[in-house]
Amino acid sequence: MNTTAKTVFDFSAVSLAGQPVELAQYHGKALLIVNTASACGFTPQYAGLEKLHERFQERGFAVLGFPCNQFGAQESGTHEEIGAFCDAKFGVTFPLFAKIDVNGANAHPLYQFLKQSAPGVLGTEGIKWNFTKFLVKPDGTVAHRYAPTTKPEDIAADIEALLPPARA
Repeated sequence: MNTTAKTVFDFSAVSLAGQPVELAQYHGKALLIVNTASACGFTPQYAGLEKLHERFQERGFAVLGFPCNQFGAQESGTHEEIGAFCDAKFGVTFPLFAKIDVNGANAHPLYQFLKQSAPGVLGTEGIKWNFTKFLVKPDGTVAHRYAPTTKPEDIAADIEALLPPARA
């Protein structure tokens, strides 16, 4: 892990299209970072995540999706297949990244940081399943971790609290 990292903006990732992305480009925005999968019981949450992204993006918010195949091999597709599925089935417009590991020796450094910043139930760091969510403040620090069972719409008030007021 990047031991000098202080915020999520200290990391980079690879986009679903294979391009490097510096997360520093999101500095000043609240983020919801989610490990996703296309063949999971929670996959319909893509629709709710997209609604959050659309509702709050003009106020400085973005959802970032990180496909992961570590839970029941529920994200076995290629990057092209993942992108096509998310677009066709849920109309996803938020950024999706290349498939990563979120647990274990090969866990992406961003996820190592997220897990240390916001441990789960009983202080455990490991991600338990697809669609674990991390709400990140505009300064890049982690505000909250949500279980896979937490529906995106149930996070809206927490997101709202991190954003500037809506313009009338």
